[in-house]
Amino acid sequence: MRDRSVDDTAATGVAGGLQRFGLERDRLRSALARQAGISVTDLDALEHLEAAGPLSQRDLGARLMLTSGAVTMLADRLERAGWVRRRPHPRDRRYILLELSAQAAERSPAVLAEYHAAVQALAAGVPAEDRDAITAFLAAATDAAAQAADRITGR
Repeated sequence: MRDRSVDDTAATGVAGGLQRFGLERDRLRSALARQAGISVTDLDALEHLEAAGPLSQRDLGARLMLTSGAVTMLADRLERAGWVRRRPHPRDRRYILLELSAQAAERSPAVLAEYHAAVQALAAGVPAEDRDAITAFLAAATDAAAQAADRITGR
C-alpha cells in the first residue's frame, strides 16, 4: 500500500509545476505582445485563430469573453495592422470569418518558433508509456480551467 503523504506530495508537485508553467507562459505571452506592439488580448485572439483556424467574430468573442462591440474593435485593429483578414463564411453568407493573414506567420518572432520546437522536443522525449497519462492530465486540467471560467462568467 502506498503512503498517502507521498501521493499528496507528488500531486502538489505536479499541480505546482503546472501553475509555474502557466505563469511563465503568461510572461512569454506578455513579452510577445509587447514585441509585436499589440495587447495580450490581441495576442490571445491570434492564438485562438492559430489553434482553431478561421472563426466567426461571435465564436472568437465567446472564446475571449468579449462583447460583440469589443470583438469588432479587436478585429478591426488586427486587420488594420495586417495580422488577420476577413473572408465570407463558405456555407453561411450571414457570417464573416476571421483568419490569420499570410503576414502573421512571416511576422512571428524566431524565439516563438524556437519555443515551439523546444516544447515539441520535450514532448518527443516523454516515454511512450507515460504519454497517455500526461495527455489525459492536461486535458482534465484544461477542462477544469474552462469549467471554472464558465462558472465565473455564468455560462
